[in-house]
Amino acid sequence: MLLSSGTALALTDIKLQPESLQYKVMYKWGIIHKKAGTATLTLGHTRDEYVAQLSASSEPWADRFFRVRDTLNGRMTRADFTPLYYEKIAHEGSEFKHDRVIYDYTALPTVGADCYRKVYKKGQLKVDEQRRLESEGPAVDMLTSFYFMRTLPFESWAAGHVEKIDIFSGKRKELLSIVYSGVVDVDLDGTTARAYHITFQFTSGGGKKTSDDMEAWISADNSRIPLRLEGKLPVGKVHCILT
Repeated sequence: MLLSSGTALALTDIKLQPESLQYKVMYKWGIIHKKAGTATLTLGHTRDEYVAQLSASSEPWADRFFRVRDTLNGRMTRADFTPLYYEKIAHEGSEFKHDRVIYDYTALPTVGADCYRKVYKKGQLKVDEQRRLESEGPAVDMLTSFYFMRTLPFESWAAGHVEKIDIFSGKRKELLSIVYSGVVDVDLDGTTARAYHITFQFTSGGGKKTSDDMEAWISADNSRIPLRLEGKLPVGKVHCILT
């Protein structure tokens, strides 16, 4: 992720091959522990860019309570995973949301983002916004953050290390703090794997928490594959486990 000087952020030098990662989404609340959906994270590339997509859908039983059909699209440079474009297409319950972020690097070290957001409720357009966001340094979005975390030099960090970077959505800019907890054995449905354990924390510019923390476990090898993700819901928790 380049700075104005042309030097890269101090990240592990990795290159990723095309991949398709399959996850099952488990819902847990009290004694309830049931598969609630599936997700697929794919990565391809052109000569100069990585092209990523995350798609998720709820199971038929969960559709009766809250139907989810989400797709995140993104593009990054192949040189160093610098984000170029982000899009979120979300069908959640009776709402349809469409966010777009177009990155602008013409005024480095300031990173600009032209952000567009539309929200439909029961087919009626309720929100149609456009805003310009800026970061005084590198920035990511909810999709490219997964690739940013895969390039971090965990092996040189001590537990408790915190890496901070701005994160854009179609709605706002937040501060993403990635807190490193060390190497652990993570449970993958009866098997275990060595993994770097990190926590995503989201705050506003004033330091106010903007959403619940999200935990991630990244394979402690050269592939740096996300093995497990966990986050809170208004009721219960959701676990995404690599299958």
